[in-house]
Amino acid sequence: MNPLNTVRGAITTGFVLAVVLTLLIAPTAFHELGLARWFHILSGITWIGLLYYFNLVQMPALAAAAADKGGPGGAGISKYVAPRALLWFRWAAVATWLTGAWYLARSGNLAGAFELGLRSDPFNYYQLIIGVGAWLGTIMLFNVWVLIWPNQKKVLGLVAATDEEKAAARKTAMLASRTNFVLSIPMLLCMGSATHGLPF
Repeated sequence: MNPLNTVRGAITTGFVLAVVLTLLIAPTAFHELGLARWFHILSGITWIGLLYYFNLVQMPALAAAAADKGGPGGAGISKYVAPRALLWFRWAAVATWLTGAWYLARSGNLAGAFELGLRSDPFNYYQLIIGVGAWLGTIMLFNVWVLIWPNQKKVLGLVAATDEEKAAARKTAMLASRTNFVLSIPMLLCMGSATHGLPF
């Protein structure tokens, strides 16, 4: 059976290929910190990729479908796509935060990052930059689990809600998602700049 025929098979194949390439290129270079960074990047791409999908594709498409009175509507997206995308989205958020904390802890920077390097002597510029990114990511994680997901459950009909409650939930989920979209831009700047320098 072709592993590319299933999501699980494709993910497994990708991991196996990555491990094989690591062993071929640098068989003695494997270490826990690198593993934490790799998992953080993979989960982060999944999380932020879905965030961008929701904001750049799904929300505008559903709005266009609702405005198209003679069209097929957005029921297919709401029934089949959104619940699966939200499953990956919310757990990728958790995985991203946990692997980021794992990486910072193993590198000795967890407390310093959340203190923005202000208690370090001398001042730690890396902890300031990565800490701003970590705080933005923490706010985004909060938004996913406290604002977006509970309200999306109402919108998608996964929990009982009146039409008025669904309308309010839709607005709250949209604003929280847009807030995360906005916060992701400086968050990604901080994550990349912490070790590679600010781009300005």
